Amino acid sequence: MIKATLIRPSGCQHCAQVKGTLEKLKIDYPYLTIEEVEATTPEGQALIMKHGILSSPGILINDEFFAMGGATEKQLREKFVELKK
Repeated sequence: MIKATLIRPSGCQHCAQVKGTLEKLKIDYPYLTIEEVEATTPEGQALIMKHGILSSPGILINDEFFAMGGATEKQLREKFVELKK
């Protein structure tokens, strides 16, 4: 299973685009789960501090820092392939 976590503020259009990309990838990776954490909540703030996230969305893959500010479909696919090894 792959878990993608987006740490994001509400109303973030760039974050919505990343979520859309992840939803599209679920076709090829049906075991992918997507979790969204509101950046202003205590949980969101703790994740932002822990991972040094400076731009939205912060992206964690399997609870490990992957990217901030977004990621392309290609970058996400490469990470998912790496995790399957």
